[in-house]
Amino acid sequence: MVLNGMLWLARSGAAWADIPERYGPHQTIYSRFFKWRDDGTLLRIFHALNADADYENLCIDSTSIKAHPQSAGAKKGL
Repeated sequence: MVLNGMLWLARSGAAWADIPERYGPHQTIYSRFFKWRDDGTLLRIFHALNADADYENLCIDSTSIKAHPQSAGAKKGL
């Protein structure tokens, strides 16, 4: 759950204190993040995940990307 909390934070850009309770106390996630960063644990986790990635089945094209309506010229405030 701690790693999921770290990933949620990275994706959301929220403050540490805004991490949802389902991931555990934000103080725990905060302290574990800096401990794992400093001792190389995070780097080992991400290298392992990257090595296990299935790049052949990864397909991103323009049909996978959704644009905000305003990017197509929609009026603001609708």
